[in-house]
Amino acid sequence: MGHITPFSERARASLREELLDAAAELLAAHGFHGLRMGEVAAAAGVSRQTVYNEFGNKESLVQAITLQRTAEFLDGVELRLGAAADPLQGMRAATLFTLEHAAEDRLINSVLTGTDAEDLLPFLTTRGQPVLLSAAQVLSHHLREHCAELPEEQVELLAEASVRLALSHLLMPTGTREEAADAVVAVISAALRGQQPPDTPAKEQS
Repeated sequence: MGHITPFSERARASLREELLDAAAELLAAHGFHGLRMGEVAAAAGVSRQTVYNEFGNKESLVQAITLQRTAEFLDGVELRLGAAADPLQGMRAATLFTLEHAAEDRLINSVLTGTDAEDLLPFLTTRGQPVLLSAAQVLSHHLREHCAELPEEQVELLAEASVRLALSHLLMPTGTREEAADAVVAVISAALRGQQPPDTPAKEQS
C-alpha cells in the first residue's frame, strides 16, 4: 500500500499555494515595496499572522514566489531541450520559451513594464543568482549529453553564457523573440565550432 499523506500536510501545502498565488498577483500589481502581508492574507482569506507563520517576513515570501516561478520555468526549459534531437535547436526552443514565458507571466511582465517594477529587478538579477545557476545547470546537462567531447569548463561556460544572453534579450529587447533566439544560438554555435578539434592532416606518402 502506498504512503498516504496526512490531511494536515495536504491542507498546509494547499494553503501555501494559495498564499503564493495571491502574493504573486499583488507583487505584480504593486511591486516589492508596495506588497503588504495584510493584503496577501485578505486575498487568501486568512489572518495576517497565518502569512507570517508560513513565510516569516516579506522578503522570504518573495523568495518563495521566485522559487515557485523558477521551478515552473525550469520544467518548461527541460521539456523543450529534451524534445529536440539537435542540441542547438533545443537551445533555440528553450530560449524562445524563456522569452515567451516572460511575456505571458504577469509577475515578470510587471518587472519589465509595470509601475514600481524597478524594485523587483534585483530578484531577477542580483538576488536571482539561484535562477541563473539552475538554468545554467539544466543547459550544462543538455550540452554534456550532445557534446561529450567538450571539456567540462567549456560546457559550464557556454551554458552560463547562453543564460546570460537570453536574460540580456529579456531585459533589453531589440527585435522579435525569434530573432533573439536565433542570435543566442548563433553565438553558441560559433563557440561550439571553435571548440571542435581540427581535422588531422593526412600523412604524406614517402
